[in-house]
Amino acid sequence: MDRPTAAVLTISDSSARGLRTDLSGPAVKEALQRRGFEVIAGEVVADEFDQIREALIRLCASAALVVTTGGTGIALRDVTPEATRDIADRILEGVAERMRAEGVRKTPRAILSRGICAVRGKSLILNVPGSPTGAVESLEAVITVLPHAIELLAGQTEHRS
Repeated sequence: MDRPTAAVLTISDSSARGLRTDLSGPAVKEALQRRGFEVIAGEVVADEFDQIREALIRLCASAALVVTTGGTGIALRDVTPEATRDIADRILEGVAERMRAEGVRKTPRAILSRGICAVRGKSLILNVPGSPTGAVESLEAVITVLPHAIELLAGQTEHRS
């Protein structure tokens, strides 16, 4: 299989307005590239349901994996999981459970993350926290299973031992 394609979507009001440099998106991009993904797109949008939803639909049309960073907490403007659910065909509960289980080893606050993993068509969407460290640690907790999930979504369903 060729290198799987990925896109990174940063969700941040302050980064979208140019008031803060996006550090999480580039950190996620670097982590994906280290693991053999070809990152074909990167965007920043505000914490707005419709903007997140539209970006996810657009990015899923071209990337096998879309990693969002930000908007997964419990603040009123944190709506990334809701936007993801809105456009998802299916939810993969186990992936998010794994991210939180690994995260709580570093900080008890990890249980406050509401990030999810979803399928849209032949693309996988993964919500990770907005901090660069939390984003990369969450991604690293599940990255070894992502290529297999992408293969399954692409129709490669033969079981190997």
